[in-house]
Amino acid sequence: MSRHVFLTGPPGVGKTTLIRKASEVLKSSGVSVDGFYTEEVRQGGRRIGFDVVTLSGTQGPLSRVGSEPPLGRREPRVAQYVVDLASFEQLALPVLRNADPSSGPGPTVCVIDEIGKMELFSQPFIQAVRQRLSTPGTIVLGTIPVSKGKPLALVEEIRNRSDVKVFTVTKENRNGLLQDIVVSVQSCKK
Repeated sequence: MSRHVFLTGPPGVGKTTLIRKASEVLKSSGVSVDGFYTEEVRQGGRRIGFDVVTLSGTQGPLSRVGSEPPLGRREPRVAQYVVDLASFEQLALPVLRNADPSSGPGPTVCVIDEIGKMELFSQPFIQAVRQRLSTPGTIVLGTIPVSKGKPLALVEEIRNRSDVKVFTVTKENRNGLLQDIVVSVQSCKK
């Protein structure tokens, strides 16, 4: 029996859209849902970075194209993006740490979109994700990247857990997956 549900698939296939829609459906059915998702930031039709958006509406930068960090600070990079770890941790960590499984009847769903290269520069984030995955009464609904190149340790750990159901999102199946995802989350063992 699954305790957590994750979506995987190539960039831009619709994982975040599905997570956001599933969160809305779950909330409207009375399930306690909290967490965050990542959103592209575009300028003049060009992607310039990503923001972290909490389900309560707080938003801040995760990364930007080639932005220079303040003097003396070395921020990690993924391709052309400079990761703003301080901003990411300030937004994501409180949401992950405060997901309270005792906050009402039924399980608490913790949305984590995404567990990818940028986010994994944060050791406190890695610890918080592991904590959520092992907290009774919490169901994690998250996204992980497709395996390619050097494996990401936490992503592989999640993919190989016996209590995780992974949906692979494709352009062909994405429009029909929402109901399956919602039903899978609702039938997760608390």
